[in-house]
Amino acid sequence: MKVFVTGAMGQLGSDLTEELLKRGHEVTASDISDSCSYECEYIKLDITDERAVMQAIEKAAPDAVIHCAAWTAVDAAEDPENRDKVAAVNAGATEYIARACRSVGAKMIYLSTDYVFGGEGEQPWQPDDRSFAPLNFYGKTKLMGEKAVAGILDRYFIVRISWVFGKNGNNFVKTMLKVGKNHDTVRVVTDQIGTPTYTPDLARLLCDMAASEKYGFYHASNEGGYISWFDFTNEIYRQSGYKTQVLPVTTEEYGLSAAKRPFNSRLDKSKLSEMGFMPLPHWKDALSRYLKEIV
Repeated sequence: MKVFVTGAMGQLGSDLTEELLKRGHEVTASDISDSCSYECEYIKLDITDERAVMQAIEKAAPDAVIHCAAWTAVDAAEDPENRDKVAAVNAGATEYIARACRSVGAKMIYLSTDYVFGGEGEQPWQPDDRSFAPLNFYGKTKLMGEKAVAGILDRYFIVRISWVFGKNGNNFVKTMLKVGKNHDTVRVVTDQIGTPTYTPDLARLLCDMAASEKYGFYHASNEGGYISWFDFTNEIYRQSGYKTQVLPVTTEEYGLSAAKRPFNSRLDKSKLSEMGFMPLPHWKDALSRYLKEIV
């Protein structure tokens, strides 16, 4: 299978590219960087350039495009000076990629987020739920991307993920390890609930999806129930042997960030099993593997 990957140098895109190559697929990797270290075709690509996107995908003629590239700096997205760029990357570029997929007859996998929902209540969000009420500009632009994909293509997967961590780039685990190494105590919120997603586990699922015809909306994060950022931090420190004390606080007590965060990021993932896909492993197991990898 010929697969085109956007954001191939990012936290998810790098693990995805490696997994695709490991499975023997013909990969065209793309990103904004000048070059990459993968043994595959690489294209430096500005995804906000509609003509460049069409030319790159038409030249690669892939069977599937997996769109990992995104603006993910949630707080920075609230800055009025950044909003045009955020919308161009998360919404406009996604539309260009969907149109290019339609042009070459490729299926598309679009990575979205729990932030498209409003985060109220305690019930897990269903993949086909349309109760959209994003609380921040990042979530609004990712929802725009979802609508572009679903409106242009018939053969697509929209996969919502949450609390992502992997070896490349910054993430919550790396931040907590750094803070825990330099402080005796750390304050972490207890009222934002969800589940972590480990990028190598997600990459395997995306490869399975790309090889299938089981199109639609999905939720994907690691198994193990729903937890708070406080719970996650305690487990990070326990597995790392840190003695740092974790102090529980509410979001209100912690203080406002530039972007509002959802309290309820519970994603119902049962559709994966129903459609024959293997669920991701338990998040504690994923964390253990990750910590061994980065030490």
